[in-house]
Amino acid sequence: MTGQCGTAKAGGNRPRLFVYNGGFLTQRRVRRILALSGHRLRLGLPGPGDAVAVWGAGPTAHRGRAIAARRGAPLLRVEDAFLRSLHPGRAGEPPIGLTLDWSGVHFDPATPSDLEQLLATHPLDDSALLNRARDAIVRMREAALSKYSGYDPDAPLPAPPYVLVVDQTRGDASVTASGADAARFREMLVFAQLEHPGMPVVIKTHPETQAGYRPGHFGPQDANDRVRLLTDPANPWALLDGAVGVYTVSSQMGFEAILAGHKPRIFGKPFYAGWGLTQDEDPVPRRQRSLTRAQLFAAAMMLYPTWYDPCRDRLCELETVLGTLEALTRAWREDRRGWTASGMRLWKRRPLQAMFGREKRMIFSDDPAQAEATGRRRMVWASRATDEDKDAVRVEDGFLRSRGLGADLVPPLSLVADDLGIYYDPRRPSRLEHLIAARATLRADQHARAERLIAALTGAGLSKYNLSGKTYDLPPGRRILVPGQVEDDASIRTGAGTVNTNLALLRAARAANPDAVIVYKPHPDVEAGLRQGAADPEGLADVTVPHADPAALLAQVDELWTMTSLMGFEALLRGVQVTTLGAPFYAGWGLTRDLGEIPARRNARTTLEGLVHAALIDYPRYRDPVTGLPCPVEVIVERLVKDEIPRPALANRTLSKLQGLFATYAHLWR
Repeated sequence: MTGQCGTAKAGGNRPRLFVYNGGFLTQRRVRRILALSGHRLRLGLPGPGDAVAVWGAGPTAHRGRAIAARRGAPLLRVEDAFLRSLHPGRAGEPPIGLTLDWSGVHFDPATPSDLEQLLATHPLDDSALLNRARDAIVRMREAALSKYSGYDPDAPLPAPPYVLVVDQTRGDASVTASGADAARFREMLVFAQLEHPGMPVVIKTHPETQAGYRPGHFGPQDANDRVRLLTDPANPWALLDGAVGVYTVSSQMGFEAILAGHKPRIFGKPFYAGWGLTQDEDPVPRRQRSLTRAQLFAAAMMLYPTWYDPCRDRLCELETVLGTLEALTRAWREDRRGWTASGMRLWKRRPLQAMFGREKRMIFSDDPAQAEATGRRRMVWASRATDEDKDAVRVEDGFLRSRGLGADLVPPLSLVADDLGIYYDPRRPSRLEHLIAARATLRADQHARAERLIAALTGAGLSKYNLSGKTYDLPPGRRILVPGQVEDDASIRTGAGTVNTNLALLRAARAANPDAVIVYKPHPDVEAGLRQGAADPEGLADVTVPHADPAALLAQVDELWTMTSLMGFEALLRGVQVTTLGAPFYAGWGLTRDLGEIPARRNARTTLEGLVHAALIDYPRYRDPVTGLPCPVEVIVERLVKDEIPRPALANRTLSKLQGLFATYAHLWR
């Protein structure tokens, strides 16, 4: 989880930490990470067995250094980890990890830091660790995660090829520690041009300079016909992909350049220089070891930092942090310009606001012209979309929705926002189809993550609505489950084909399986009297199981026949054979027996793990009901298992009852 140097330096029993920087006391996240690491913060003067903590080489660090020297106390240097947050700390966003170093500061070559000692002396030869490192590098690139990941995905990129020169802020501690100044940056720019004759040069501005917090070393005066200043918050990984050479003094982007396959030219002495992966203008003589990218990454990102999980409030591994940042960055990138929403029932607006309105409060309007005038992206509830909504993002409940029915107005834990179509409508491609096709091939870490997710869902008996239900002793024989559906549901109207009623589905299942035990499960919304789809299974089903526990039921059957029910997907998770008569999203990929008409475009062949990764990890967005943060699916699974799910408000329950009464007696008004 974290590096081991600190424990050894501190004597093993985690001393009290005396601090002289107000940030340690005012920044709750920093205090929490230190507390979870076993450190108790104190004011005053350290005594025997105590230690002093300072913030890196910050402007107040001299106070702590002086007191530590006078009192003979160990000194802990605290800094942000190399994946920090969406935006710089000056924007008020807390870090998601810290580096706790008892030897020095990772960016100051004057004294070997704990990180440098790891890089110099740790074997870094554990195959499992290095495989994790390789997978994490690819995952960071795929999600475009950086120290500050709040870049604009629509920011224009320069046309490749070009030489990339990375600027840094004036007075930055890593620049000063490397002995660099404004002249050094100018020298670097000259070298970039001389070593790449005629090649365009792009100077990348630092995010804090873009935000107006601190000036950089380059400005408009440095631009000319050959040199361009890039001030837009562009995707750093895409920027590195277009570069033929990378130049930096000590920026973390030099580290990311190594991960992207470059051998950057270094004009300072950052932690990643001197290990055979960089071209060093001013080498650190004691750094003589040659490392691979995976070894450098494993030490700097896995062994050295202390990572924090804000949803579960605990320390964690890097992979958990990647999942958290993927959720946070996806939400910010999709929501940063705000949304207008159409076709949203009143009770849905609050959960939609919580899911999509963190950056800018959503505007609800059913007038497309008014929505267009705002300049925001527009979403519409998928089942209420019309031909006029062809350019709108369609929104629907996710596949791991809640503990309770949507028809009972229980707010969702997950929503999908599809910019191409919607998963249940096979008449046009959906974003989910693209994701499933892309996941026909999985990395080892993706396969393992999907496997763990399947085991967690099936082990806990989780499903879309997670309703407790009855269990049944079914008759012996080959059992086929036929789940009923809401017959006016959008998935039936768009994807069911010729068999589009529960009665027709039962007839088809019985005709094809005359000797099987047919088990009919009515849909919960229909049982509750909230939706249409009641059917009399007499003579077609051997047993009807009203209010049955779906997970327990799936454990008792050999096969499932369905039109488009999500229970088909849940059956696949549990190893049950599935026959489809419609075209649900999980049909057509080689995992089901398909009797309905499947779109020809579904020609990829994926594994169950690939389907699960696309449908439950990639496609939906999740919101942690405890912290309110965007989160990965694993957090939602834990909340459901521990029953840490808020109950619907009284107003919602009242509205639900009124809705049920209206559905029951609507014929009186017809």
